Formats: sequence, C-alpha cells, structure tokens
Amino acid sequence: MTPRNILFLMTDQHRADTLGAYGNEVASTPVLDELARTGTRFDRWYTPTAICTPARASLLTGQAPFRHRVLANHERNVGYLEDLAEGTFTFVEALREQGYNTGLVGKWHAGTERKAADFGFDGPDLPGWHNPVDNEDYLAFLRERDLPPYEISDRVRGTLPNGGPGNLLAARLHQPVEATFEYYLATRTIELLERYALEGERDGTPFFLELSFFGPHLPYIVPDAYFDMFDPELVELPASISETFEGKPPVQRNYSAHWTFDTMPIEVTRKLIAVYWGYVTLIDEQIGRVMEAMERLGLSDETAVFFTCDHGEFTGSHRLHDKGPAMYEDIYRTPGIIRVPGAPRGQVRTEFVSLLDATATILDLAGIDQSQAVDSRSLLPMVRGEEQPEWAEDIVCEFHGHHFPYPQRMLRNDRHKLVVNPDSVNELYDLLEDPDEMVNLYESAEMDGVRRQMLQRLYGLLRERGDNFYHWMTTMYDVGEVDYDPTQSGLDETSYRGEGSSV
Repeated sequence: MTPRNILFLMTDQHRADTLGAYGNEVASTPVLDELARTGTRFDRWYTPTAICTPARASLLTGQAPFRHRVLANHERNVGYLEDLAEGTFTFVEALREQGYNTGLVGKWHAGTERKAADFGFDGPDLPGWHNPVDNEDYLAFLRERDLPPYEISDRVRGTLPNGGPGNLLAARLHQPVEATFEYYLATRTIELLERYALEGERDGTPFFLELSFFGPHLPYIVPDAYFDMFDPELVELPASISETFEGKPPVQRNYSAHWTFDTMPIEVTRKLIAVYWGYVTLIDEQIGRVMEAMERLGLSDETAVFFTCDHGEFTGSHRLHDKGPAMYEDIYRTPGIIRVPGAPRGQVRTEFVSLLDATATILDLAGIDQSQAVDSRSLLPMVRGEEQPEWAEDIVCEFHGHHFPYPQRMLRNDRHKLVVNPDSVNELYDLLEDPDEMVNLYESAEMDGVRRQMLQRLYGLLRERGDNFYHWMTTMYDVGEVDYDPTQSGLDETSYRGEGSSV
C-alpha cells in the first residue's frame, strides 16, 4: 500500500557534492546518506531556476517559473510579480481539501504578501531569506531554555568593486548547538510531528510536513564545532577555480567581482568550503533528530520521505559565490532523494528530473489528480523501480535575473549543455570531455551539428510549453522551419506566405 504521510526535508542553496551519497569522501552526512541507501537517489535532479523564490513557487504549483511569473526574490526584485496570482493551484491546498494536515516549519520565501499560513500551512511564520534570528518564536525558544542569544565573530568577507565591504560569507557563531536556528527548526518540526501523529492515531488524518532549513545558504554561520570541523587542507578546490571567463558572457566576470572572489586569498576559499561542509553536517544532524522522532512515533513505515533543495551554490566554483546568471551544474544540479516504504532500496536513477516533479509526486502519493501541476510528472513509478520509456532525455531550465533582469534558457542532455544568453554570447559545453564547463564551444566549427540540433530542440520545447522566449530564437538562430510569420509584419504579404518559413 502507498503510504499517505509525507515528510519533506528541504535545504537552501545546497550543492549535491557535499553529501557522501553523492561522492564526497570527506564530508559527514550519515543521516542523508542512510536515506539514500534505503531509498532512491536521483543523480540528475535539477532545479527549474537557480533562485529561491521562483524555485519554491514552482514546487508549490508544479508550474515552471515563466508560467507562474514569480521570477525573483523580494530582496532583489526588479519589477517582477512577488506573489502567486489568486486562484493559482498549489499542492498544499489540494492536500487540505483531501483532508490532510499540512505543516511547514522553516523557510517559506515563496511570496511576499501571502504567507505560508495563507495557503494552509501550520507552523511558525518565518519570513525572509536567511535565519530570522530576531523572530519572536525563536527568541521565546531561547528564553524558555535559558540559552544564549545570537552572537558572531570571525567574519569572512572580501572587498567590493566600489571599495566597500563585501557580502558576509561566513562567521563563527557563539551559541551551543541547542541554541542554533537549525536546532530550533528541528525541535518545532518534532513538536508538530507529535501532534500530527496523535491526530492520525485518533482519526486517521494523514499529514504533509515540510522542514525547510534556511541553510546551508551563505553566510555560513555555525558554532565552533562546525566552523572548525573540516581541515581546509583536506578540501579539494574545484577545477573551475581556474576560470578565466574567456569566451564567456561578461556578466560572469562582473558577478565574480560582486562576490569579491579575487580580493581574498585562495586559503579563504578553502576555509569557506570547509565551513560550508560543516554547516551541511549541522543540518544533517538536525534531520537525524527528526528521523529519530518519526521512528519513535511509529511513523517510519507509513511515511514517504523526500530530501532536496531549491538550488545549488558556487562556493568558489568559477570564481563565484552564491548563485546568479551563470547556468553551471554547480547551481542547477542538486541533490534529490525519495524513500517510499515498500519500494526498492538503494536505487540510483539517472533520468533527468526536476524539483518541479516533486509536486506531482506528492499529489500521486496522496491519490490526487496531478493534471493541474502542468509542468510536473510523478516520480513514484521510478521510486518503485519501474521503467519510464517515455521520459524526456533532456531538461530545460530558465533564469530571469537577480539584482537585474537577465533572461536565460538552458537545455541539458546526456552529453551537452546549451545556454542561450540574448544579450551576450551563447554557451555550449561538452560535459563528457569538460565536466567543469570551462571551455565554451558554441562558436567551434566542429560543434555545428550539435549546436544546430540543440537550438532546434530547445526552440521546439519552448514553443510546446508556451514560453515566449522562443520568439527571440526564431529570428536569431537556425531553428528550422516555422509555421507563422516570424517578422510579425502583419500586412506585408511578401514576408510570409503560409507554407512555412525557414529563418
């Protein structure tokens, strides 16, 4: 029987290669590694867009960002919508209509005016992009337990192009683990889990409960034990640390300056990566507390468990930090693990799947029609070990800007990646020969066939989806035959005769 309870574990800005299950031999993530060992690990799980709010809105709705139109974070919004339109389908409202308890403890960041409670989530209101350590519920948590307040030192930051101090990247937290925001979030999750377990025992009410950490998003602010957990000398720097930006869109070099990479010694980058891994370990331990509570409450055999994040993080890759207008694997390929009781254990799936597909999977587990999650497909058959002969052999991702508008579209297949940058040079990478995406082959003569095939494939997929980005591609690239007037000349009968036009 399919379990109806769902525990959804989510992090923010989390690289896949920080987990032992994804090949990191130094980092310490035993809880998530065990989840992968007893569930299904997806090795090609991608975010629809590497920015918090649009990705989270896509998870809520099962719609690609261009469709739901919430395209930027509130903190850096440059004129896009900040909330989903009234009446937009969301999985949480569908679950509640089905009789579910629905809880969210942690990061919301899927809208500005409309909060998690407005969509039917139980749990404390925790707005913002990073740990809201001034939140009254958190402060009450500290007071009740006589725990010390938030205090930091050893700040790590570079120097901005204008000479000012750079964004805070990391700091040492002077609190015990029990006072950290991560511990607080796990505690509130356990409390809600206990409540839902009682209600389920009493009247059979199923639950969806999401624990959404604000980390390991930068700045990496953790206690001593995690700040110093990993020796920076053991950190293997990413090969793309030698990025020159030659043949790349100039915006990438600008973003590197914004994130002050060249103003800090390379030893600082090693330390930042080490602290980032420590942050991941802290989160792994808090997830372990929740998993132990689920076992204690007798819920493990009745509950499907997801683990994923909204997008990745650069941590020095390509001489960048955070995320932004560069569609590299570091920020688009993310961890994705699902464990369903009774399903095969220890599976590794290599299909291209998306955070978007989590929406239909949640609905499928609850026995709810998935058709309104229009850009989402259930992963439940894969988790059950079934073949998916009709699954696409590539994936489309999109970006709309952060700090400033910057539209991009990406097509990734088994070997190659195409990125279309209308304001600049396009990008084409051979990920078999160049997994670190260092050499842009878009203008390379030997890539003519691959470039043409991928442009035409991306164009067709965008048209099928209704993503009007394709209009730019129609006039600028070889997209093959089109069945409409690409010039939009209207009354000029010589520009289009109806029998197909090759542009």
